Amino acid sequence: MKKKTEKIGKTEKTMPIPRKAKKKNNYFTKVHEEAIINYTLTTDNKIRTELYVNWIEPAFDEMVDKIVYTYKFTNLPNIDSLKEDCKVWLTTILDKYDPSKKSKAFSYFSVITKNWFIHKVKRNTKNLKREVAMEEVSGEIQQKQLSTVNPYEKDRDRFEFYSHLYNEMDSWENLKLKENEKKVLQAIKILFETVDEIEIFNKKAIYLYIREITGLNTKQVVNNLNKIRIKYKQFKKGWNECKL
Repeated sequence: MKKKTEKIGKTEKTMPIPRKAKKKNNYFTKVHEEAIINYTLTTDNKIRTELYVNWIEPAFDEMVDKIVYTYKFTNLPNIDSLKEDCKVWLTTILDKYDPSKKSKAFSYFSVITKNWFIHKVKRNTKNLKREVAMEEVSGEIQQKQLSTVNPYEKDRDRFEFYSHLYNEMDSWENLKLKENEKKVLQAIKILFETVDEIEIFNKKAIYLYIREITGLNTKQVVNNLNKIRIKYKQFKKGWNECKL
């Protein structure tokens, strides 16, 4: 026991400091232990019922409530229903308690109760993760559905875009273009008009067609295409801004 010094007048007196009293387990006493032992040793249902109702059930009720509070299991959903389920579970395993193993009934059933609720916590956490995952998947599906464009609408938008682009190129002919620019622009319009009749496999094929139509060399085609590409980008930007 710790001691403290207290000064009384001119003398010092050492006084004992009382220790904090430990809380006694008043709800699960030796009487309750014996009731559980007697329950496991008899097969008489009348005696079992009397022991359970008078001694075991009240002890289990208190034990479950205290364990739930002590280990913060109160955060579990439907905790009141879970407590009742746990008490029922303890009743079903009363026969499994073996007094010969010299394990106190209180310790035995306390550990079982704690583990029962830990299992519920793990399962609840797993369910929450599954729900979150399902919500994320559902959100992704909804997002895809919202972002997915109807094929018909996509084809229609493409047709409208190129129709307006073709008309826009007509207006470019009224600009002050150099001779080679006019030739390349005219070649592009011809490709537009005959797109269903020719085979264009890649970008290089387009250069070859324009070169054949204009009579220009590859360098001249590329240089003048770059000038026209500037006008195309301006048109596309304006188109997208209008669509938005």
